[in-house]
Order: sequence, then C-alpha cells, then structure tokens
Amino acid sequence: MKMPLVVSALLLLGACLLLLSSLLEQRRRARQVLLRLDGKTASDSRLNRFLHALGASRLGQQSVKMDNETQTLLNRLGWRSVRQRSLFAALQVGVPILALAVCLLIQGLFYPDVQNHWIAPMCAMGVGYLLPKRLLAAAAARRQKQLAVETSTFISLLRILFESGMAVEQSLRILSLEGKQLLPALTHELRLILARVDSGLELGEELNKTMRMLSVEEFTDTCVILQQLIHQGGGAMKSLLALKQLLDDRRLTRLQEYISKMSAKMSVVMMLFLFPALLIVLAGPGFTALARAFVS
Repeated sequence: MKMPLVVSALLLLGACLLLLSSLLEQRRRARQVLLRLDGKTASDSRLNRFLHALGASRLGQQSVKMDNETQTLLNRLGWRSVRQRSLFAALQVGVPILALAVCLLIQGLFYPDVQNHWIAPMCAMGVGYLLPKRLLAAAAARRQKQLAVETSTFISLLRILFESGMAVEQSLRILSLEGKQLLPALTHELRLILARVDSGLELGEELNKTMRMLSVEEFTDTCVILQQLIHQGGGAMKSLLALKQLLDDRRLTRLQEYISKMSAKMSVVMMLFLFPALLIVLAGPGFTALARAFVS
C-alpha cells in the first residue's frame, strides 16, 4: 500500500515542479520581450548594472578623478557622459582585481611551491592597473587620427553648403544629421556642440571648447575659420579653400613618408629572406660541383 502512495506523491511533486517551471519560463520570456522592445538583453542589463554600480562607487570615481590625464583622454575619446565614465572607472578598478585573481589561481594550480608568492600577483595587479589607461590612450590617439582624416571631407562639404547660401549653424546641423555614415566621429562632436547650443550657449564658444578638448590641429584650424565666419559673416571661403589644400598637402606628405618607410622595411625583409634563397638557387650548383671535384 505504501509503494503506490510514494509513487503518487512523486508524480504530484513532479507535476508541481513542471507547472512552476512553466510559469517561471513564461515570466522570463515576457521579461525578455520587454527588454528587447527597449533594445536591451537580460545579460547586458545585468552586466551594465553591475559595471555602473562598480564605476559609481567611491573607489571607482576616485580612480578617475585623481588623474587629469585620464579625464583628458576620455574627453578626446568622446566618453563624456556619466555612464561612459562609470564604465571606464569600473574597468580601472575591476581589471587589476581580475588580474590578481587569475594570477593567484594560475600560481596555486601550476606553481604551488614557489617561494615568493606575492611577486607575480603584485606585478599582475600593476599591469592590470596600467592596461586600461594604455588602451584608453591608444583609442584616443586613433580617434584623433580619424578626426584629422575626416576634417578634409568636412571642409569640402562645408564649402558646398556655404556656397548654397546657408549659415554656419544651419550647415553644421545638416552635416550632423546627414553625415553620420561619411563622418561618424566628427558628426558625433557636432551633435554634442549643437545640443549645448540648443540649451542656450553660444556656438563660437562651444567650438572653441571642443577644439581645445580634442587637440586635433586640422579641426582646430577649421574651428578658427568657422568662428571668423560667425563673427564676420563672410570672407572666409578663401581661407577654407587654402586650409583644404594645406590638409591635402599634409596628407600627401604623410603618405609619401609612409611609402618610403614601407619600402625600406620591405628591403630589409627581402635581404633577410629572399637573398639567401636566391643565393642558394644561383650558387648552389657551383658549390655542389666544387664539392664533387674535391671529393673525386
């Protein structure tokens, strides 16, 4: 009599677990649908919340605020919102801890008998602290180069819009909306400038702040001419044309320098790899004939 009761209880428990799992699955799917409608995923939401909490902590904020170079690099990269700065602060705090944990794990698994246990973890923690900033500096330098390349196209488009009779602010608004595919980095900066202008600030002052913040020579020269157009209302078309020609000449000079350096590097590669093979092919039969003559 007891066996059928036990089987019935197990079947009832299994049915309850299946019902509970189906309800949880329905709730999970409904939550995923809502997150996807917002353009997010569940894993991204949890990860973003964790990184934001870590970056917003006192330790994360102090790790960013105590270094002026980090602030400058974040501005040059375009990370000026609180969310983006919190993300970098979380990386600045989390990467050293992760490097320390990985180093301790590897040392405990593969090198348990090492005498100085804290040399490798301290080195890993130092590398983990320096790595985010070095990557940030490399990304900021790459974005500066991208802005310098885009400025030449930006000047040509500005000249076309100015010749059609548009003002400076109107031209910048059109480029910020229509030039996203052609000028992704530059249009991002223009949208930030125009957003501050819409809040009541003056366009010339915002251009001045942005050019000092980005520290790109080509963009700085362009902003100086735009400020002249804003204050004087004209007479700067020749300056734009001269600046466009100057930027093209600079770019051509850089390409020529790059090609000359590349040809020198290829000569070294040819001497190291091609010349020995060529020597073997050409002088090999002679050496083999001499060897046979000496042997005989």
